[in-house]
Amino acid sequence: MLLLQSATRLHRSRARIGLAIAGGGPIGGMYEMGVLRALDQAVDGLDLTALDVYVGVSSGAFLAASLANRIDTEQMCRIFITGDANDVRFDPDAFIRPAVREYFNRLASVPGLFWDGWRSLVSHPGEFRLGEVVGRLGTLIPTGLFDNKRIATFLHEAYTRHGRTDDFRELKRKLYIVAVDLDNGEAVRFGAEGWDDVPISKAVQASAALPALYPPVEIRGRQFVDGALRRTMHASAAFDAGIDLFIGINPLVPVDASNASHPRGKQTSRLASGGLPMVLSQTFRTLLQSRMQVGMQRHAQQYDDIDQLVFEPSPRDGDMFFTSAFSYGARADVCDFAHAATLTDLRERYDELAPLLARHGLTLRRDILDAPTASLSASLDAPPRRITEATERLRRALDDVDAMLKSRQIAQKA
Repeated sequence: MLLLQSATRLHRSRARIGLAIAGGGPIGGMYEMGVLRALDQAVDGLDLTALDVYVGVSSGAFLAASLANRIDTEQMCRIFITGDANDVRFDPDAFIRPAVREYFNRLASVPGLFWDGWRSLVSHPGEFRLGEVVGRLGTLIPTGLFDNKRIATFLHEAYTRHGRTDDFRELKRKLYIVAVDLDNGEAVRFGAEGWDDVPISKAVQASAALPALYPPVEIRGRQFVDGALRRTMHASAAFDAGIDLFIGINPLVPVDASNASHPRGKQTSRLASGGLPMVLSQTFRTLLQSRMQVGMQRHAQQYDDIDQLVFEPSPRDGDMFFTSAFSYGARADVCDFAHAATLTDLRERYDELAPLLARHGLTLRRDILDAPTASLSASLDAPPRRITEATERLRRALDDVDAMLKSRQIAQKA
């Protein structure tokens, strides 16, 4: 489903484009990858690795940071879907390993907790309250089930080879990764002035630290958690950069259970029958989407010279709701579904989108949109040969020269 907000004022001669990618767990990330791959194919003139500003939140931070590091959509599909990337090996099991150290740290506090409780009971027997006991026992619950240190390790390894970088300050494009300070609720933009010395891999680890699943990430003595706790996409980080066209992707929307398709052929008109997980999922999705919609309306008034395009699933897309948010096995199906759904949106809204994109120097490709058998897997070329550090740096240098020549041509025409 495509949400479109057209600007009411004229644009500069050279369009500046910003991209914001929200969170949604592994499945949400796969949906976003499918959308990005479809845009990469269907919009001529749109280079997703050479935009002016990127904003990433939670799982979206993986994709935003990779694009800013000039890892294109085909290579990302090979890393996370087909597994035949020429230099990066992705192991999904590494992201769901138990946070053993966190468990032991909590267990180590048991003797002291019981000693304090016993001493309080003996000293003030009349003040004993069951609620207080429950509250004390709550401190024994781990802050996260899984260890997220491997996230930073994986990204650091990927971003320190073949001309990439794990340093915000060395990127050619602006990148913001958003996380929230657990102790004061402040949203911090890693990559902004004062926070650009934090490694990109560490910032992504912090932004994706969803409470209860991953423990908070300590940076400069502060504890950071998932950036979605404050806002869904943090689109204002892109708007503040002075862009002309905004592209946003939000994978989490509430489902219309009465009309949604179920990936396993079941029909569920009452989500409560699915228990607490479904109730919480619907609640969480409703909050995120409504917050995003309010933000879009506010931005349309505040930034009336910016065109906005936001891609998200339809409430009838049961594939995105009934698939477990942490199912890695379904990632190829979800990515392919998002790819097809996005091409359908672009085709059905062609008459409205074509003139809007044209004023930014972009063109919709009818040959891609009208191909009924187009699939994500079919869009990938033959598996690449293994490349060396030298050849990859040369390729990047040639890409820089090509981008510079195109920029000069546009300036001359203007």
